[in-house]
Amino acid sequence: DEYRAQFEQAKGQLDSLQARLLEAEHGSRPQEIKVAEANLEQAKANLVETRITLGRTKELVAQGVLSRQQLDDANFKYDDAVARAASLGRTLELAQLGPRKEQIDSLRGQVEQAKGMVAYAQTQLDNTIIRAPVDGTILERAVEKGEFVTNGFVGDKGAKGYVVTLADLNDLQVELDINQNDFAKLHMDQNVILTTDAFPDRKYDGVIAEMSPKADRQKATVQVKVKVLQPDNYLRPEMNASVSFLSDEQKSSAAAGTPKPLIIVPTSAVKNDFVFVVLDGKAVRRAVKTGSTNRQGVQIEQGLIGGEDIIMNPPDGLKDGDRVHAKTI
Repeated sequence: DEYRAQFEQAKGQLDSLQARLLEAEHGSRPQEIKVAEANLEQAKANLVETRITLGRTKELVAQGVLSRQQLDDANFKYDDAVARAASLGRTLELAQLGPRKEQIDSLRGQVEQAKGMVAYAQTQLDNTIIRAPVDGTILERAVEKGEFVTNGFVGDKGAKGYVVTLADLNDLQVELDINQNDFAKLHMDQNVILTTDAFPDRKYDGVIAEMSPKADRQKATVQVKVKVLQPDNYLRPEMNASVSFLSDEQKSSAAAGTPKPLIIVPTSAVKNDFVFVVLDGKAVRRAVKTGSTNRQGVQIEQGLIGGEDIIMNPPDGLKDGDRVHAKTI
């Protein structure tokens, strides 16, 4: 209500100034000039009358009929009539000329200033409606009806600094920290295959969309962002995901219809349809789909791309993300 009242006040001020400017630009109306002419004619007639009266008074004073005081009064009335006629003559001239250019320019400046105030008040009023910057899905509602929100610091008198958390679920990316030793193998628009811990049997195509221009010296990594090309309703923000990067040779083979490579791992490496691979000195759990088993081991149909370092006989207490060290056999 306060912002709406300020807007209406600024708009009313602008309308008033625009009316005054329009009046000044059009000059005096014919009726006003007629009134000024009539007033001047009346003053001239009064001047003639006072001149005649003054002359007659002078003769009567000379004859001793009237006193000197009456002559002074007649002189005063005549001088007043002369001054009034001159003043009304200037008024008529000003009415015929209209406002000065400087007055019109001043009014124009005031109108522009008032327009700025209206625009500012309109912006303040528009800001009372919170509009989403993009189409998307509300992930979190931070406040309920009746609670206070603030555009200042979060936590000011218990008020929240935001209303909702919004995301475009059709534009999902996976953030990765790539070891600097492996960073040289990657390039922009490189194809990848993504899987999630929640739905390991579902695979998604993606490409490298962003590569950080600087490295993290403490972690010896470079951040890479992979864009999911065709996300579906199974994907959710903040999910854990695994990414397999495809080399250009693998991409060409896939395009040419080359059969998938045969991936066999030792049977002892698979527990409950999971294997542990070693990445950056950490054990990373991967969900796999197994196939036939032979003397060489068990065939992996989904979950690995080949070439990974597999942990054989993982202990029961091994967890995803635990630090591991290679052991020479």
